[in-house]
Amino acid sequence: MNSLYRSVSRARGVHTGCALLRETPRNLKGKKHSSQQWLVRQLRDPYVEMAKQESYRCRSAFKLLEINERFKILSPGLTVIDCGAAPGSWTQVATNLTNAHAKREDPVGRVYAVDRLPFYPVEGATILGNMDFTSAKTQEALSEMLRGDKADVVLSDMAPNASGVREMDHDNIMLLAYAVLRFAVRFSKAQGTLVVKVWDGGKAQEFEENLSKFYGSVKVIRPDATRDESSEKFFLARGFKGLKTS
Repeated sequence: MNSLYRSVSRARGVHTGCALLRETPRNLKGKKHSSQQWLVRQLRDPYVEMAKQESYRCRSAFKLLEINERFKILSPGLTVIDCGAAPGSWTQVATNLTNAHAKREDPVGRVYAVDRLPFYPVEGATILGNMDFTSAKTQEALSEMLRGDKADVVLSDMAPNASGVREMDHDNIMLLAYAVLRFAVRFSKAQGTLVVKVWDGGKAQEFEENLSKFYGSVKVIRPDATRDESSEKFFLARGFKGLKTS
């Protein structure tokens, strides 16, 4: 991982004299209070600036980069499916780390990015925009593209639109997480890996227990790039056990 990311990780939460952290937004007149807060937060967030410098589409790329640095889940030659991938920052990271763009003399991986929204192509990735990963049509299309193969890694950084009602939001993201788990069970190779985001709440522990039924190990991760006010965390499930067939 680049030195810029490491230096920001070490300094996270420490107020410095950096111009980035001192910068204040202009032209706030007429904007809603929530929009003003968002602008202030963006300008004071070092990961936003890093994303611009590293040409990532959004700051969430650094969450996956940290997870990979700590646990080595992505490497050249692997097959990855990114669920709910738009705008594509995790797809960018996966494409680079698996060498799906074939820019290095390493084994060439494959990355498939699925989202209900259209989004700009990522070099080296197969984009399935305007497609719902839970639909039979999308899954049939993926199966044809995989040509009998399955994924080494399934990723999900998805979250529903927040309502502001904590319990409702937690229930909604857990529904998404279970949809990702069902998808991963169908499309993962034996010993495959799953990374899925949730918001903290009462159903997270039960979800962790259900993950353990299908995977050999399950860890809870909160990357440094997670905003302090966020309740998000990621489950890293490794060693997919496969499904018994009679």
